[in-house]
Amino acid sequence: MKVFTCGKSYEDMLTCIYDAWSYALGAGHDGVRLMCEPVSQLDMFADYVHVYADDEKSQKVMRSIRRISDIVYMNVFYALMSCREDALDSVYRYLIVAFREGRRVEQMLILPEVMKVMELRRTVGNEVHRFREFARFTAIDRRVYVCHIEPKNNVLIPVAEHFADRMMSEHWMIMDDNRRIVAVHPRDEDMYIRALTDSEAEVLSRAEEMRDEYTDMWKSFFETIGIDQRRNPECQRNMFPIWSRKHVTEFMQN
Repeated sequence: MKVFTCGKSYEDMLTCIYDAWSYALGAGHDGVRLMCEPVSQLDMFADYVHVYADDEKSQKVMRSIRRISDIVYMNVFYALMSCREDALDSVYRYLIVAFREGRRVEQMLILPEVMKVMELRRTVGNEVHRFREFARFTAIDRRVYVCHIEPKNNVLIPVAEHFADRMMSEHWMIMDDNRRIVAVHPRDEDMYIRALTDSEAEVLSRAEEMRDEYTDMWKSFFETIGIDQRRNPECQRNMFPIWSRKHVTEFMQN
């Protein structure tokens, strides 16, 4: 068994798919497995190969998937953002079917390979939706808006793209505290993603300590709009899990 491993960036994973597929053309798809690093448990009988990101290879994979359909491409994109250890290999098995069947794979929901990827897409999509709805920005000197999120899955890009379309004329940053990456959007320019140093992450973490009249007004609105007789904490936890409230203004302690 040949195990191809890579980092967790989108380019890393697409390159890993390319290299694994190239090897499988001679050895067969059953003889390969794909995993993101770090690998929690090594198989003593497997041969591990680390794959470095290659822009040309990742672009080739991306173009090939898009030729099948945009739906298949989005399924792959969202599934690769999953935090599950088997996500990369699941996408690889899905693509084996997709390249064989073409657009018909969109309707082949009964196949295990398709079902698994659709489950990953649904889980990641739900989290993207949650953080689009509940992202809270803090204004620094009324010039730069900073938002912190701590998602389970790597949903920073689709969340940031949502705000790039709606806050085009503002300076803002959305920081994924779990992965130490940030989406930076200069006013009227394109958004970009970059990794943060420890010192940069510490400075940005202080943004939530800042308060202004809008913070107090929002908290007051949240408290007064509710109807005591209709409070349902259990339903609220189901719709808005406690783990995702850490950086939400109305739930933060004064």
